[in-house]
Amino acid sequence: MELLPDQYFDQLYARDTDLERVNEVIRSHGMPEISVASGYGRLLTFLISLSKAERVLEIGALGGYSGICLARGLSPGGELVSLELRQDYADIAQINVSAAGLGDRVRYVVGDASQSLAMLHSQGDRFDFFFIDADKENYPHYLDECIRLSNEGAIIAADNTLLRGKTIDSVKQGPSVLSMREFNRRIAQDPRLVGVHLPAYDGLALARVIKRKTEF
Repeated sequence: MELLPDQYFDQLYARDTDLERVNEVIRSHGMPEISVASGYGRLLTFLISLSKAERVLEIGALGGYSGICLARGLSPGGELVSLELRQDYADIAQINVSAAGLGDRVRYVVGDASQSLAMLHSQGDRFDFFFIDADKENYPHYLDECIRLSNEGAIIAADNTLLRGKTIDSVKQGPSVLSMREFNRRIAQDPRLVGVHLPAYDGLALARVIKRKTEF
């Protein structure tokens, strides 16, 4: 049976028991099986390590798969702040991240992400790396909030930019699709960013903040 390109590269890597455990826990709890693709998980670890990020913000924890990938790349003493709407999901993510030996690097904030982002801004928080993987209709808003919370030069990554092909299907005009198209356009055109789109798996956007407004 012929492998797809994503499958070919994935099978070159050794099994990751920590991430396999997360997937098993997600299935056993009936949670959505929508964690970041394994190849993009490796990329997140690589980018955080390469950028020497000390403070990372994740929007959407789910079961902790991406949290493990993000925390693995942190500099010594670094911290991942993970925003999650549901307390039960945050609890499961915390258990999984702790089982991977990374529990001391991750702090969960539970509640509406927009409210949590506003709280972080009011506290004067700043971050070096962001990962957006939450409700798709709010992606443009989350992008603005990430820029507002960014240190100059920070990296923003966002998953599911293709929405399983809906983004590039002109027939699809639902709110999530329209929001994602706007988000994708802004990654390419926002003057505060230098961005790139990766078309593998379900799509990933990457952008570097090159200019921050002094006041918002």
